[in-house]
Amino acid sequence: MKIDKKVLIAGCGGMLGEAVYQSFNSQYENVLATDIDLNVPWLKYMDVREFDQCEKVFEEFKPDIVLNLAALTDLEYCEKNHENSWLTNALGTENIALLAEKYKCTMVYISTAGIFGGEQDFYTDFDAPNPLSHYAKSKYYGERFVLERVSKIFVFRAGWMMGGGLQKDKKFINKLYKQITAGKKEIFVVDDKLGTPTYTVDFADAISKVIKTDYYGLYNQVCGGSCSRYDVAIDFIHHLKLVDQVKVTKVDSDYFKKEYFAPRPHSEKLVNLKLEKRGINFMRDWKVCLQEYSQVFVEDYYKK
Repeated sequence: MKIDKKVLIAGCGGMLGEAVYQSFNSQYENVLATDIDLNVPWLKYMDVREFDQCEKVFEEFKPDIVLNLAALTDLEYCEKNHENSWLTNALGTENIALLAEKYKCTMVYISTAGIFGGEQDFYTDFDAPNPLSHYAKSKYYGERFVLERVSKIFVFRAGWMMGGGLQKDKKFINKLYKQITAGKKEIFVVDDKLGTPTYTVDFADAISKVIKTDYYGLYNQVCGGSCSRYDVAIDFIHHLKLVDQVKVTKVDSDYFKKEYFAPRPHSEKLVNLKLEKRGINFMRDWKVCLQEYSQVFVEDYYKK
């Protein structure tokens, strides 16, 4: 039996949105998913930057739970487009937060491991952020705002996101895959950036479980284990059964300094300390998740 509550998901058109929509739509009676990019039939238009537009949706739909997934996550785009980055990631978050409080909703905000500066090897929920890029600064602003202004708030910090499949994955895994399908026999991957992968499917399902506890607050929520980008690439090539055909070569970040010029921390490894201590850590190990996620690309590759 589905839960008799209304769920509004803002910014649901991206790589995380698919997993969140599937998870919540399977559990709740009434789910309204919105975005400015209507790339699937179940999306309705809503721009988080426009307060009046958002309030009209709140007034008509009257959600019990609102999840704000709306964000500009391309670091280089955010460095070049400061204003839009702040309007979407900061002002958009303010708008949803103010309305969540006004309409007495439980709110979920997605933050990022990128808010840390890389001075430490790993970070718990209690370590002090030091955002380096415009993306990170705008996301951290949103995190602080919702924690101060929303009574029933959950903040979940994600790491290196993987998920969304061939169509919606704009991150590392699909970038690797596109190089492979373009015929590259050697791929250059940095080994001086460390983090914690976060599988969208696990992340979405874990959100749905944690918010039912009413243990409001801030949580690191990433897959178990940590790695470098190089480690992820090696495992992905292995799952594609292309170890003998595609060479993965280590480079440092200077190799890509023209393409990826936004400042990034050396380490953004997170530890799910609070989730563990409260017995509500539902995230699997990143290697298990990558193996599962890789099957999407395996099936596509061997169709060709």
